[in-house]
Amino acid sequence: MSKFLSDLLPGETGIVKKVIGNSMIKRRIIDMGVVAGAVIEVQKFAPLGDPMEVKVKGFNLSLRKNEAEMIELEIA
Repeated sequence: MSKFLSDLLPGETGIVKKVIGNSMIKRRIIDMGVVAGAVIEVQKFAPLGDPMEVKVKGFNLSLRKNEAEMIELEIA
């Protein structure tokens, strides 16, 4: 079952399937370690819902909702 990172709630985990898009934002996301096969867990959301904090490869990363919509996951 596929979902996008922006669909997950705090505490939910997924495995990165692919990062979609063809912009510099996609390149930046990949450079930060969000690559196919990486396990990613949603930690929390900011009070107004944007940005969100995720844990990937042992470190915390903050992503905007529009960036999280570019990350397709396989639900673990």
